[in-house]
Amino acid sequence: MPSNDARNLLQTAAPTAAVGVIAVAVSGAVAGGKGALGAAVGTVLALVFMGVGLYVLQWTAKTLPQLFQAMGLMLYAAQLLLLLIFVALFKGTSLFDPKTFAIALVIATVVWMAAQARAHLKAKIFYIDPDAQKSEKPEKTGSTS
Repeated sequence: MPSNDARNLLQTAAPTAAVGVIAVAVSGAVAGGKGALGAAVGTVLALVFMGVGLYVLQWTAKTLPQLFQAMGLMLYAAQLLLLLIFVALFKGTSLFDPKTFAIALVIATVVWMAAQARAHLKAKIFYIDPDAQKSEKPEKTGSTS
């Protein structure tokens, strides 16, 4: 992973994990051990889903840029489907509190998206490739009359 991608991941994962720790502490105080476990599962699930999504989108942007938008939409649909499957599998569970799970999942996801937007705004992204050979000249199109 190039340094810019690693920096982007750090700038999004760190605030999300910090908010997750706070959510676990608050959930533990309010709903006990099962509440803390629910918040921890929600936070970890958000970190894994969003982290894998970020990696897939960065890989797609570098290798298949023409599919970037379609991959983003497909990835979003796949993440929602996987989350639906996870929630359906653990619908009647007594392992953790489902309310704290849902709240922590939503909060962690919103914090991830906000941190990712901030990281993108602060990134210095070139509009041109500075490493391109200077001897290459763009092709002229159109008539030369």
